[in-house]
Amino acid sequence: MRRAQVPGAGEVPRERVEQILGKTRTVLVDEEQEIIRGIIESYYQVTEQLREQRTTAARLRRFLGMRPSEKTATVLCAGTSSPSDTPPVERVPSQVAESAEDSAVAPESTDKGPRPTKEPPKAKGHGRVPASAYPDAPCLPVLHASLRAGEKCPRCGRGRLYELKEPARILRIVGQPPLAAVCWNCQRLRCSGCGHIFVAAAPEAAKGPKYDETAVAMMALLRYRAGLPLNRLDHLERNLQTPVPASTQWDVVSQGVGEVRPVFDELSRQAAQGEVVHNDDSYARILAFMGKRRAALLAKGELPDAERTGLFTTAIVSVVGDKPIALFFTGRKHAGENLTDLLKKRATGRAAPLLMSDALDRNVPKGHAVVEANCLAHGRRHVVDEVENFPTECERMLRLLRKVYRVDHLCRRFGLLPEPRLRVHQRFSGPVMEQLRAWMTTQLAEKRIEPNSGLGQAMNYLLKRWDKFTRFLHVAGAPLDNNICERALKMAIRHRNNSLFYKSQRGANVGDVYMTLIHTAELHGENPFAYLTALLHHAKAVAECPAAWLPWNYRETLAKREAREVRCRDPVAPEPPPIADRPAVRRPFPAMTAAAPVAQPSL
Repeated sequence: MRRAQVPGAGEVPRERVEQILGKTRTVLVDEEQEIIRGIIESYYQVTEQLREQRTTAARLRRFLGMRPSEKTATVLCAGTSSPSDTPPVERVPSQVAESAEDSAVAPESTDKGPRPTKEPPKAKGHGRVPASAYPDAPCLPVLHASLRAGEKCPRCGRGRLYELKEPARILRIVGQPPLAAVCWNCQRLRCSGCGHIFVAAAPEAAKGPKYDETAVAMMALLRYRAGLPLNRLDHLERNLQTPVPASTQWDVVSQGVGEVRPVFDELSRQAAQGEVVHNDDSYARILAFMGKRRAALLAKGELPDAERTGLFTTAIVSVVGDKPIALFFTGRKHAGENLTDLLKKRATGRAAPLLMSDALDRNVPKGHAVVEANCLAHGRRHVVDEVENFPTECERMLRLLRKVYRVDHLCRRFGLLPEPRLRVHQRFSGPVMEQLRAWMTTQLAEKRIEPNSGLGQAMNYLLKRWDKFTRFLHVAGAPLDNNICERALKMAIRHRNNSLFYKSQRGANVGDVYMTLIHTAELHGENPFAYLTALLHHAKAVAECPAAWLPWNYRETLAKREAREVRCRDPVAPEPPPIADRPAVRRPFPAMTAAAPVAQPSL
């Protein structure tokens, strides 16, 4: 009797797998179900990569956590480089500092003596954070029980007491639910004669919608930043005795997106004017375009371009001046098509932007001129994959590329502007890259490396796109890699790994808007919860002038509005002092804190 063939997990539809897992809910606890779900999801991803023939054994090992890092020291199993392999820029860092002085950006130190060649190691704090890292914690002054400044010292009797600038700080951290409910019981009085009911007037805090702006911002942050599914949040809130059903959370979040959408549109318009644009995409799942729902759309003729089956989440990071803007787009369009739509908003007459992406053709926009640059980290990754097969050759290539990244690290460390940074790379990185190119060409020409081998293909990958990989040697401000976009894309990947899918295109659009606002605020060091709350609280003003409510200028707008309110209440009130320059790490707007931050005087 012939044995029946059992289909592999990659051949079983995901809907069928979900049905099977649903039958185990009465047998397995949630933790055990999550373990099984994670194993099945990993198998699907490995199967997908093998089917598309875009993986190697080394990448599968990294995917399974056997070698999580691609750093040179980890890959080569070496802690430090040999003295002969020290990058030339490490021996002359003062010349990089001189370029910083020429660019009118102060380096880390102003002395002309020799500078340290290595950064001091970071002290191990074991997770301890100082009290100064909590700028928005309410500071409650505690006076001495019996002594005051100016009194005589009770110990010696000779000196006078004076108050020290720094108090003795005690920091306590308390827990609280993500959402908190407050109920006002307004007294009701009824007349025994006429039956009229008198209700006590509600306080000002009780007026407004049931779900406050802070509740909407928190739900959006947990959903799209932390990646928590709404059902999981539903269970959490029920356990915390603040039940908010998953369907209600979706209604609240989706209704709030209309109030912040003008800022998303303004960010898109400004991102189209960027000098440097990064883009990349990852696969997504939208149930409306999958399975039976897709078949129903095809039967009705409501699905254009029926042959297309791909679903993508595109991340675009545009650098406008010194301001990065992160945009997310989820749907049937890939990265190049989404970038094409974005560049349609670009002002006429502007120079072509520099596009940093990987080497896929689908990342390049159609009908718009761009200066293409390819991610050097992607080219390096092909070399990392072949370390075990060609240890000597790969070690040479990785050490040369490490010199280039060391130069770029020092340029960022000294805060070089684009033009001085270009000159530094041309002086120090140019010879290194030319040495690497000549060596690879010789290895292939003399057949020391077989062109069809893994390392030969990695070398050809670099040589065929050499101009795009070395764009940082010819264009001021050109980055080395696309890491900033890869980091942005992790937010969408985290959401996909936790929530698995969007139900419809509208749900994907809601997620794109919130992810754009959250990640752009994080890129500028802003608190995304405070930022979303501010936008929702001033929805009317945001709709009138969204350009005044961007992550880098909404604080000034809030301060001006507060100043106008003060002058309306007191016409003879003096003009507020000018707002100080924002620090590198900005703080939430003062309305969300017990007291205004020190860097921004109270208005």
